[in-house]
Amino acid sequence: MTTRIPITQIGKGHDDGEGSVQVHQDPQVQIDTAKVFAVYGKGGIGKSTTSSNLSVAFSRLGKRVLQIGCDPKHDSTFTLTKTLVPTVIDILESVDFHGEELMPSDFVYEGYNGVMCVEAGGPPAGTGCGGYVVGQTVKLLKEHHLLEDTDVVIFDVLGDVVCGGFAAPLQHAQRALIVTANDFDSIFAMNRIVAAIQAKSKNYPVRLGGVIANRSTDCDQIDLFNNKIGLDRVAHFPDLDVIRRSRLKKSTLFEMEQSSELDAVQQEYMRLAEALWKGVEPQVAAPMKDREIFDLLGFD
Repeated sequence: MTTRIPITQIGKGHDDGEGSVQVHQDPQVQIDTAKVFAVYGKGGIGKSTTSSNLSVAFSRLGKRVLQIGCDPKHDSTFTLTKTLVPTVIDILESVDFHGEELMPSDFVYEGYNGVMCVEAGGPPAGTGCGGYVVGQTVKLLKEHHLLEDTDVVIFDVLGDVVCGGFAAPLQHAQRALIVTANDFDSIFAMNRIVAAIQAKSKNYPVRLGGVIANRSTDCDQIDLFNNKIGLDRVAHFPDLDVIRRSRLKKSTLFEMEQSSELDAVQQEYMRLAEALWKGVEPQVAAPMKDREIFDLLGFD
């Protein structure tokens, strides 16, 4: 018999932004001892690659890093751990959701260069909300005092803007980063993400931290959009075969055979980690209407 995930307290007001209907999180469950970043972007844009290599870069700065995968595919951390680790929701289900019966080693796994890895997972398809899963993951980490010895937390978030699992990390993060490519679809998705983050920022400390250009030789369309709505590009990672091969080898970019192009990418990750640790200014953007993006982007 399958244990149903108890999804409760669906919001009926506008606490999380006008028109918001989300699973309400416990306001007492906060991450208050670490710098917290949430990584967003269109599905398949490279959020997990970006998150994992950024985690390693932070760890190379001597920081204690925790990466939390927030996608039911639970593949955010596999280049760090070399495997698909069990998810928090699966492990909670195995003990009938009695988290006090668990040990940290049941759901936290050490990855490359000491990065600690957690995969929140997700409810069975069509049966629940990802926001609940993320909330339960943070609660479990808090109960086991695993956040007290952490300097940096990175949420790697699924791409669906309308899901509660998308919104839940915004209640914990100080800065949200958006990964995009130099193409229309990615930038169109980024515009929706900007709108969602701006809505959350009315009631939570999260602010936009900037845009990461990924899998892109050029950044002209990204920069055109950013300049129009008020965002900054904080990093640029080109479309290199070594990045593709690193995923196939189940490795971070910091473990691949050295080359001049790889060295440049590693340095860019280190530069980004240093900038984020020192603190990036919050950005206030004005998302565009759908038709306005159609008119803005592209070539004559």
